[in-house]
Amino acid sequence: MTAQRLAADLAGKPAALTELANHLARRDPFAALPSLVDDEPATVLLLGLGAARYACEAAAVRLRRVGLGATAEFSSAADTVPAGPDTLVVAVSFGTGQLELCTALDRYVERSPIIVLTNDPEAPVARYADVLVPLLAGEEASGLACRGYQHALALLLLLAYRLGAVPPGATSDVSVTLRRVANASAELLERAREWLPAAAEALEGPGGVHFVAPAERLASAGQAAQAVRTGPVRTAHVAETGEWSHSDRYLAAVEDYRAVLFTGSHYDERVAEQLLQLRGSFVAVGGDIAGATATVRYLGDGDADVSLLTEPLVGELLAAHWWSRRRGRAR
Repeated sequence: MTAQRLAADLAGKPAALTELANHLARRDPFAALPSLVDDEPATVLLLGLGAARYACEAAAVRLRRVGLGATAEFSSAADTVPAGPDTLVVAVSFGTGQLELCTALDRYVERSPIIVLTNDPEAPVARYADVLVPLLAGEEASGLACRGYQHALALLLLLAYRLGAVPPGATSDVSVTLRRVANASAELLERAREWLPAAAEALEGPGGVHFVAPAERLASAGQAAQAVRTGPVRTAHVAETGEWSHSDRYLAAVEDYRAVLFTGSHYDERVAEQLLQLRGSFVAVGGDIAGATATVRYLGDGDADVSLLTEPLVGELLAAHWWSRRRGRAR
């Protein structure tokens, strides 16, 4: 893995998303869903580890909004939702965590319908699938699966739509959303020289970086932190915006606290006010918040789906930037 390979993987996001959008406009990967479940599943169990689990969590939030029993679980959990024909199991794999995922699926094979999302149709986990959904993310030489995460999340949102979880005002045509995300990602990449160095400098601190996001988009903070931990191997933390005042605020009182605030929560201003009172600092992403050291906006950042699929790129580009500065230590 190298910073240059990560940068190349990220640069390929817009083209890969456009290709996925074209594919989904022609073919529904979940066309077989009605044959798997008669009406709607009593429970949707989403399984994954690391970034895959973050994507599962975002999809589970969407499904619960429309009254479906949905849970995102560590595939390494010793026990979870019981197997049965009314339990729809969705497994997400980016290549790692195969042992844990296969062990979990052993409990459900031939007892529950199973959908598997993976970039590799020859992976061991693929043989458990009643429906196999390719991520179409292409090879990622960095090993961080940033495109894989984005594509998995897009496909999970499509699955949620097929199960009736369409946010108010959103289009049910995911291919349209993906084209908007591709444009937003391309614009963020094109302007990176303008915003990235200043944002990275503002976030330099001995306590690492804290990614703060609304509950509905906490996956964005998780994916951003994952990229920073895995690539440049820097300390990165995750916090939910509303909970921040009841947890991370105490850390901000005793350390040089630097945060990326993914905006959109009712509690953004409260976090900003309290953090500034404690002499911390933050970079706002996706909206203008008073007191931000820097602000990063992108096309369509007022759309919840566009934000969910686009904003992790900010953290991933920070990871590539910091990784490139580790001269002589590339892995």
